[in-house]
Amino acid sequence: MLKRGFKGKVIQSHKLKLGLPRITVSTCPICGRLVPARVFERDGKVIIEKECPYHGHFEDVYNGDVEVYEFMEKWAVDGIGLRNPNTSVVKGCPWDCGLCSLHFSHSGIVNIDLTNRCNMRCPICFANAAAAGYVYEPDLEEIVAMMELVRSELPVPAPAVQFAGGEPTIYPHFFEVIREAKRLGFSQIQVATNGLKLAEESDFCQRMADAGMNTVYLQFDGFKSETYAKARGDPNFLEVKMRAIENCRAVKPSPLATVLVPTVLRGVNDDEVGQIVSFALDNLDVIRAVNFQPVSLSGRIPQEALLEGRYTLGDLVNDLLAQTDYFNSKEDFFPVPVAGIISELASAILNKPYVAFTSSPYCGLATYLFKYSDGGTEKVIPITEFVDVEGFMREAVEMLPDLEKGKFKIFKLLRAKRLLKYIDEGKLPQGMGIKKLLWSLIGTGKREYLAKFHWNSLFIGAMHFMDPYDYDVVRVMRCVVHYATPDGRIIPFCSYNTGPTYRRLIEMKFSMLPQAYSRRVREIAAEAVVAKGSV
Repeated sequence: MLKRGFKGKVIQSHKLKLGLPRITVSTCPICGRLVPARVFERDGKVIIEKECPYHGHFEDVYNGDVEVYEFMEKWAVDGIGLRNPNTSVVKGCPWDCGLCSLHFSHSGIVNIDLTNRCNMRCPICFANAAAAGYVYEPDLEEIVAMMELVRSELPVPAPAVQFAGGEPTIYPHFFEVIREAKRLGFSQIQVATNGLKLAEESDFCQRMADAGMNTVYLQFDGFKSETYAKARGDPNFLEVKMRAIENCRAVKPSPLATVLVPTVLRGVNDDEVGQIVSFALDNLDVIRAVNFQPVSLSGRIPQEALLEGRYTLGDLVNDLLAQTDYFNSKEDFFPVPVAGIISELASAILNKPYVAFTSSPYCGLATYLFKYSDGGTEKVIPITEFVDVEGFMREAVEMLPDLEKGKFKIFKLLRAKRLLKYIDEGKLPQGMGIKKLLWSLIGTGKREYLAKFHWNSLFIGAMHFMDPYDYDVVRVMRCVVHYATPDGRIIPFCSYNTGPTYRRLIEMKFSMLPQAYSRRVREIAAEAVVAKGSV
């Protein structure tokens, strides 16, 4: 089911060739026209350059560290896309998004914008929220239809949904939407939020959890007042974040899992990435992950600020190595497609398709940190300290063809059990049971074992969403983070926010002017009063 490539071997798939230099397709940052681009090494960095016939030459840093780029690249894994694409190929990528048959991945997680209204006005906002001059806010029936669409994907229904915006917590049917997502069978329900409502209303987090919310993706850019002044327009916004985290911690019967989501800009908060990870480790009872997002020039940010603040995955790896003592090397961080190998292993053993995060290797990276007490001393180690990840993955890939041909689960399990030799539990305290958890996950495919693995660790991730300067069609065609839209389409994240301006076109098509929205709100309120009086 997967097309695999390691150690610079060319993967025989549409427009994906490993190694440098390589040729791809990008966009002109001025007019949006698709133009040829070259990706190459210069002075230890990976550069993308392109020429628009009307607006001239452009170049930018694609990755700030060529070693990180090359390590990520060798884990490239292509998926099989959708068996039931929603749109036909007419103009080619990225003009036929919906998803079309050219797409190599199915949805790993789907974003649904509940509104483009917001209770803030951040200087940096890829959605350009609260500034469009119109209100985009699908009604409850439209939101449910979008969720039904992504749950109908084949071979694997989208397992995760993230409600976004604007600020999704101000959507008038917010809690009904969560309950509908639960009814439709999403195993992971998330909200991407600035945290204002969570901080201001003490019971808001509890109500979310009671409705079925699994995870809060909390905007969290650091600790300095100047960071929040530049990124969010409010130097005192850290206090809001802290109250939101405390209210997530207070949820019963267990804290509402929280992911810190820092938008990182060079010269603004890149010196705080290590401190953010340390803070998360100190609050593991409620904070389950840190998901860094290097700033993307999509929406509301001046172009000159982006070029000065360009920050890449390679820069993040080097900063985490310099600012903490939790990591051993650059190779502690693995690109997203590594997760596709694990899911393919479970699929081969159980003869059942599982979601495969087969994004481009250039999109994101991740690792796990484990914190434990050793004789009264707290220790933090990366997963690579006790797991030979590279050895595990290589042997898994080698045995996959035989596992896929096998007929009997018991024999396939016995073959795959050889992989446990790559886990050295002697370097962990007794009782953590990492081998047992991983084996249970592979042998059953049940999400509960993945959840238990997460509760023993801190997930450190990073996703570098593209903008018009570093746009790469190779990445778009393999995207696993998608948007569902009211017109029955599923659109890759970076196409929706950057490429052919899908966001603006969708929002304008399904929007209303502020005056009309105000009338709608009054009508809904009046209907609610009448309904309450008739009960």
